[in-house]
Amino acid sequence: MVLGKEKFNLHGYLPYICKNKYYMEEQIIKEERIELRVTSADKRIFRRAQKLSGDKSFSSFIVRVVKQQAEEIVAKNDRIIATENDRKIFFDAVFGNTKPNQNLVEAAKRYKSKKA
Repeated sequence: MVLGKEKFNLHGYLPYICKNKYYMEEQIIKEERIELRVTSADKRIFRRAQKLSGDKSFSSFIVRVVKQQAEEIVAKNDRIIATENDRKIFFDAVFGNTKPNQNLVEAAKRYKSKKA
């Protein structure tokens, strides 16, 4: 290929021109918008962190960091809820006023008869 007076050798693997869906990420349509106000000091530190992180854009940096934190908060909350539910089930089973079912009564009788 000749561009001006220079020649470019265009052989080899060129992923940036590949149109195969396995090599190119599909474009995600973003329809929602979030607006927020921050102090200039906050913005400076966010910009600095974005540059240090290697994110290509400020928006992608903010979305990535906020999403990561949001997912951690939700996961932690889900673990707490599961733990509380497990605790309630355990204490209800141990200290509740439920009577044993017929299978448990028969198993206890068999155990006592073998032990005697």
